[in-house]
Amino acid sequence: MQKSHRGELLLILAALFFAFNGVVAKWVLLTGISSMRLTEVRTLGVAVLLGTYLLLRKPQDIKVERNLVKRLIIFGVIGVAAVQGFYFFSISKLPVSIALIIEFTAPIWITLYIRFVKKESVARSMWLGLLFGFGGLILVGQVWQGLTFNGIGLISSILDALALAFYFYQASKLRKYVSGETLVLYGMGVTAIFFSIVQPWWSYPFHIFTDAIPLTGRFAGHTAPGWLLIGWVIVMGTLVPYLLVTSAIKNINASTASIIGMLEPIFAGAFAWILLHETFTLVQLIGGAVVLVGIYLADKAATN
Repeated sequence: MQKSHRGELLLILAALFFAFNGVVAKWVLLTGISSMRLTEVRTLGVAVLLGTYLLLRKPQDIKVERNLVKRLIIFGVIGVAAVQGFYFFSISKLPVSIALIIEFTAPIWITLYIRFVKKESVARSMWLGLLFGFGGLILVGQVWQGLTFNGIGLISSILDALALAFYFYQASKLRKYVSGETLVLYGMGVTAIFFSIVQPWWSYPFHIFTDAIPLTGRFAGHTAPGWLLIGWVIVMGTLVPYLLVTSAIKNINASTASIIGMLEPIFAGAFAWILLHETFTLVQLIGGAVVLVGIYLADKAATN
């Protein structure tokens, strides 16, 4: 399998894990715990698990060259913490569909940066792929059903998109110098420290770990232990997909990687439809197909 195709497969798998995590996270959030608190525990959990693994198996990966430390800290602050923070603030001010659409303009910002700041050529099919991908997401999100423009929310969503673009672009650059595990460790570690300062651990609702959490949708009437669901969010919903992304991005450019990330809202809608009994309309299905066309065009541009 060619390295680029392997990267694409890993990114698709990452989008699947991220999307399914949305279902599990929703069950946890229905208990009343805030999304910021859930982010706090998931980032710390990943940092502890990955840090322990590297310390025992690959201690050389924890140490990085001094000139990279600052870049890795900035990557964690902007590429991970800012993406999480701006997204959660955005959905508190805007409909989720609109916030997601704006967030996934990240590929456009990356391509504009490459073309007009880095002065590198961009294939015409890449621009066409972006157009199809963004248009498809608008159909998936059905933004016309909740077209609310809150000024602060709009600014926050744009900043979220820029932070996500920074994440993909910087990850592709840093992967030349550090392993995918090291990149995730520093990103999650910096984010965990940031949230621990903003939300001290002594006020954390630790009862969530021992509570029996009611499930909804297809599993209505059943419960699951809080520790099990949060454990899934940490390991399968965060650690695994982030490692897949950082592994894939070494062999694929940032623009294409971010466009493939557009699959996440589509997969999320499919999982919500199957497991949570949320509606998934014909328009959304068409939008998903349009996004796939956009990804194909972008991938074609990257491989030519």
